[in-house]
Amino acid sequence: MSMSTHVTGFAPPDERWARMKAVWDACEAADVPVPDEVASFFGDEAPDRAGVVVKLPLREWHRDNEAGYELDMAAIPAHVKVIRFYNSW
Repeated sequence: MSMSTHVTGFAPPDERWARMKAVWDACEAADVPVPDEVASFFGDEAPDRAGVVVKLPLREWHRDNEAGYELDMAAIPAHVKVIRFYNSW
């Protein structure tokens, strides 16, 4: 089993996020499919309390026996307030 490292940026929840989350919750409560527009808004994943996922300007980085990512701090969109670093197996 291999490990993957991920870096995800989030813009805080706003009014639109709250409306989309309400639709998501209503669909789950009614046991009906979530509309494509709502699923797409949340990146086809369950809504995250951290907010809306924002693509970050990552570059892969490699050196002898090391690998990771570089994040250009100056290129991070201003509305991103949370950056999550996580590993998955």
